[in-house]
Amino acid sequence: MKKLTVIAAGLGYRLLERNGMLRLAGLRFEPAPSVFPAVTCVAQATLRTGLSPERHGMVSNGTWDGILRRPVFWEQNCRLVAGDRVWGASTGLFFLQQSLGEDVELVVSPAPIHKHGGGIVFSCYAKPPEIADALDRELGVFPLWRYWGPLASPKVGRACIDRFERAIAMHDVDEAYLYLPTLDYAAQKHGPDSPQAKAALAEFAKQAERIAGFCEKAGAALSVIGDYEIAAVDKEPFLPNAILREKGFFKVRHVGGRAYPDFFESTAFAVCDHEFCFLRGERAQEAEEALLASGGCEKCEFGLLAKRGSWCGYEWWTDRREAPDYANHVDIHNKPGFDPKELFFFNRGVVRGTHGRRCEVAYA
Repeated sequence: MKKLTVIAAGLGYRLLERNGMLRLAGLRFEPAPSVFPAVTCVAQATLRTGLSPERHGMVSNGTWDGILRRPVFWEQNCRLVAGDRVWGASTGLFFLQQSLGEDVELVVSPAPIHKHGGGIVFSCYAKPPEIADALDRELGVFPLWRYWGPLASPKVGRACIDRFERAIAMHDVDEAYLYLPTLDYAAQKHGPDSPQAKAALAEFAKQAERIAGFCEKAGAALSVIGDYEIAAVDKEPFLPNAILREKGFFKVRHVGGRAYPDFFESTAFAVCDHEFCFLRGERAQEAEEALLASGGCEKCEFGLLAKRGSWCGYEWWTDRREAPDYANHVDIHNKPGFDPKELFFFNRGVVRGTHGRRCEVAYA
């Protein structure tokens, strides 16, 4: 391996500056402008293509499927990202979004199997496929329960690095890209300056040292870049779909006493992703004007931003008895919007950190 690029979730320049860590693992970090919206899939799509969101097509962690007429979140098909890739002939992708199907030599990405009777088979997708079995035999199953959800832990970055190092040993490539979610959970759950977030930063420093040591032995160049910086939350979430439902744009169907979205009859719907949301539907323009008039958001490129200190919740209900059955569970594909409350058991918790606005990420 000649080159490794690490994409670190939540690695903001101000975060390192506040904590006196602008020099880390033999690297000196500088500020760099984030993409907008500053969320995972958008940032990674820009990194892999060098294109703006308008050109590569990823404008949030979810997309609106105009044929199926519904939002879809966290889909992994590489064809969602338009444009030529920046990498060379021999490449490995580790834990990147939208990496499945890429024309590269090496891929490792979480891909659990959801069983019909309930429960999950924890597994990683790998290319070449025989690497998946080898990684499981040598390292055990990937701890997906530590990657997202109420048991998510900064230490899961160690498991990501384990699989990166072992896969490279089995199938070397010229350049590799490794995503580390180490800094993400504590800052969203407890706030970016909380004791838990500071502990996560200390854990990230250890992981960065390990990666730097690996690259030094391999004779590989190392670069590290953040995708966004997490800002503090001190207000209630902005709920655009609850407002749109009240004003008649967003329709629901009641099943078993619960309110499920009726996208076929709705004339506007807000696809919510952290601080950001965008509108879809025949009356999207009218709906946007109604949301702006509510005072809880402001106009931006592609859509709307919640006021500083708040974030956009996908919920269309205010009475908990109406919540769909998936509302209190980790269900990233069925929910028609990003839900940071999945970091808490039964979604009962107060989100203390969010992102999406333009910011300065750290780069070395």
